[in-house]
Amino acid sequence: MIERKWWKEGVVYQIYPRSFKDSTGNGVGDIEGIIQKLDYLQSLGITMIWLCPIYESPNHDNGYDISDYRKISDEFGGSTSFDRLLEAMHQRGLKLIMDLVVNHSSDEHHWFKEAKKSKDNPYHDYYIWRGDNQNQSPNNWQSFFNGSVWKWNDTTEEYFLHLFTHKQPDLNWENPKLRQEVYDIIEFWLDKGIDGLRMDVISLISKRLEFSDVPNDMPFIDVMEQVYANGPRVHEFLKEMNDKILSKFDVVTVGEGPGVNLEHGPRYVSATEKELNMVFHFDHLTIDYGLEGKYDPVPMCFIRFKSIFSQWDKALANNGWNSIFLGNHDFSRIVSRFGNDGIYRLESSKLLVTLLMTLRGTPYIYQGDEIGMTNVSHESISDYDDVETQNAWRAAEDKGKDMNKFMKAVHWQSRDNARTPMQWDDTEYAGFSSAKPWIPLNENYTSINVAAADVDQNSILNYYRRVIAYRKANHTLIYGYFEDINPEHQQIFCYRRWDTYGEFLIVHNFSDHAVDWENPDKTLTFQIGNYDKQNKSKLAPWESRIFCKV
Repeated sequence: MIERKWWKEGVVYQIYPRSFKDSTGNGVGDIEGIIQKLDYLQSLGITMIWLCPIYESPNHDNGYDISDYRKISDEFGGSTSFDRLLEAMHQRGLKLIMDLVVNHSSDEHHWFKEAKKSKDNPYHDYYIWRGDNQNQSPNNWQSFFNGSVWKWNDTTEEYFLHLFTHKQPDLNWENPKLRQEVYDIIEFWLDKGIDGLRMDVISLISKRLEFSDVPNDMPFIDVMEQVYANGPRVHEFLKEMNDKILSKFDVVTVGEGPGVNLEHGPRYVSATEKELNMVFHFDHLTIDYGLEGKYDPVPMCFIRFKSIFSQWDKALANNGWNSIFLGNHDFSRIVSRFGNDGIYRLESSKLLVTLLMTLRGTPYIYQGDEIGMTNVSHESISDYDDVETQNAWRAAEDKGKDMNKFMKAVHWQSRDNARTPMQWDDTEYAGFSSAKPWIPLNENYTSINVAAADVDQNSILNYYRRVIAYRKANHTLIYGYFEDINPEHQQIFCYRRWDTYGEFLIVHNFSDHAVDWENPDKTLTFQIGNYDKQNKSKLAPWESRIFCKV
């Protein structure tokens, strides 16, 4: 019997604050803007809000480089606005999940400013240092954002480790003083009354201290799994964190897990291991990565896509809990990547949320997906803000790649696809701000926006509201067993959900073409779908249907 929990029965909405709503007219989203839209968010039926980092930061990686873990950035409104947000959310019955970024800090954090002064400094061991030859890096590891993971520090004449940018030095979790600093930070925010933590790249905190070279021809996905992630002490660290702090509060924890696969994943979320409640794995989100990674895309295998959901459900069925998501601030728009953002944008957007709301696990919605926001295709690389995209572009130029072809990959995979400002209405700057936004808008905001969707009963937005409400009203869709009916079908994803309280059959046509299909169980009746009329012997392009035994 699966233990019932509030965070299993809820729905999470992720906000990228910089791009959500600007209340001050400076072109940057802020906390007061979020407060202004809480009634809208409540109308969706969501129960939790995951807020990307709003701490003090030089924003080299848009807040994922934190310079003060206890200070809310003035750019976002400071601590007063944060306190107002938390109170306003709790008044509406909404839970707040904060982002915790403790694999690394900003190089402008007090700890690192001190650490780089001398080897004898008390903070020096808060970071990871190796090597003494400026002309010879400690190993051949490559950063997630291209280039070496090692940066030379003249003062102490050694390298520090940064798995991301050199502005994000990795923290040394081997140091118990550093770990206690992290636990104190967590306690600071939990004491304030937040309801959960999303832990950024938490699978990377334990390093393989021998720092051996990796084979030059090793795909980066394999490097993540076998070298950077799932280090020898990661579970020890997470158990300690849970024992010292997390277990003392009724909160939810979800760990971002690059490099976490079916072999490692279940241990992170095992109820008996007492580490995390959920983990974000990326098996389905790296499914179109080629040998050289995300900017070397390959066609997605639909059979494998389905199998990933089935395998993870099976792995966590009896001891753990799944995170169900298709995108976030680091990936392309879900309708552009997994649906059809052209002629079938409406239908495929609705299909994708039907999928999210009918799999076992806690579903996550990223801002703008509820109105079917799409990828953006800027003509110039100068229109892209994301440090990963810019670094990848420079690396491709250095290698002499076909840059026209690479730009198509940028259009497909850049993290900025998900970071364009939220499209609230068709006025100038899409109702996001009264000034030019910090990052260019997607030009389709005049036709794709909340104001238009809100009054259209057939809109993606109103379908989201219906299917979220349907999930919350039927606990079998939350806790029930899962079985893929026809895993080898090339277009259809059809599965059963059942328990002692009910039985459901859900079917999706992931294609631009009608597909022959009939309900195999006539005792199940149609409940909800993304088409007004159904053909008993065919599924229309991108059609979803939910059947239930009543």
